[in-house]
Amino acid sequence: MKIFVIALIIALLNFPVMAQQKSVSPYEWKWTRDGIWTVSALGASAYGLSIIKNKDDLTQTELTNIVNNQNNINGLDRWAAGNNSDNARALSDIPFALSFAAPLVLLLDDEVNDHTAQVLGIYLESMATTGALYTITAGLANRSRPYVYDTDNSDFKRLSKNGQRSFYSGHVAATATATFFTAKAFQDFNPDSAGIPYVWAGAIVLPAAVGYLRLEAGEHFLTDVLLGYTLGALAGYYIPELHKRKDDAKFGFSPVMGQTRFGDTYQGFSVNYTF
Repeated sequence: MKIFVIALIIALLNFPVMAQQKSVSPYEWKWTRDGIWTVSALGASAYGLSIIKNKDDLTQTELTNIVNNQNNINGLDRWAAGNNSDNARALSDIPFALSFAAPLVLLLDDEVNDHTAQVLGIYLESMATTGALYTITAGLANRSRPYVYDTDNSDFKRLSKNGQRSFYSGHVAATATATFFTAKAFQDFNPDSAGIPYVWAGAIVLPAAVGYLRLEAGEHFLTDVLLGYTLGALAGYYIPELHKRKDDAKFGFSPVMGQTRFGDTYQGFSVNYTF
């Protein structure tokens, strides 16, 4: 996260230069709304991390009860219990790390580069929102990771409080937010680009690959991955959408007044949809 905060600060320091922009951004940034939103989300993330930090390790009795009750795991997830692969765990960090840098590639686009501070600000807001949702949920929820059910695994790792953070996948959520944000921003700045389908294909595949590797690693169950993917994708897509300029919005409302052919006056609202 630090790299994006630094990039945002650099962009803001160059704001006077970027004020003379040649292109029109499809987004709008409001300091009061977005500043409060972003700071609140970062604060909520810090609070969630404090909850996670203060969790307790399992006792041996609790571990035994968890393993003895693994048949109670729902059928969609039960097959993953006992998964534990260090190779998959290490590999999952590669696309995860790459995804964080994906939005920075947007800055190579001339249309986006005219609005660097704005785009990085919305990206930080999106990631902070995802971080807040994940950390608070992971801090409050207690679900054993699949590797906790691996009896060949070390008791030290199985008893660790980190093993109680299966719900939900933060890796997948963060990756989906980053890639969906990138694809959404690219499409909004370049609506006629032939590369849009390929950008979206990459945005969809990368978090899916992270999810698969996290399953193989025994870090999460399938429902943890699916929820992380969904929440991350929603944040990555809809937070930029909420920042769309009003003249670019798909839905619009406007007052309507007139007179019928019988001489009666009327008033109301019209709903417009642009596609």
